[in-house]
Amino acid sequence: MCLGIPGEILSIEEDAHGMRQARVRFGSVVREANLNLVPEAQVGEYVIVHAGFAISVIDAEEAQSVFRLLQEMEEAAL
Repeated sequence: MCLGIPGEILSIEEDAHGMRQARVRFGSVVREANLNLVPEAQVGEYVIVHAGFAISVIDAEEAQSVFRLLQEMEEAAL
């Protein structure tokens, strides 16, 4: 089973080889993610990240829905 997590793009940089990397916020955690699979992604947008790669861009409403579901799952596990 694969799980992609939504995160908000905080910044984008391109290296010397043209690879786009973003700093992405997942709640209180910030990680790097490769953006080459979603070249249209921009700062402030939400992306689904799996194994260090952003695999799709989603709107803020969909991201918030996923965050609510994850919170409900966490609360149910307590």
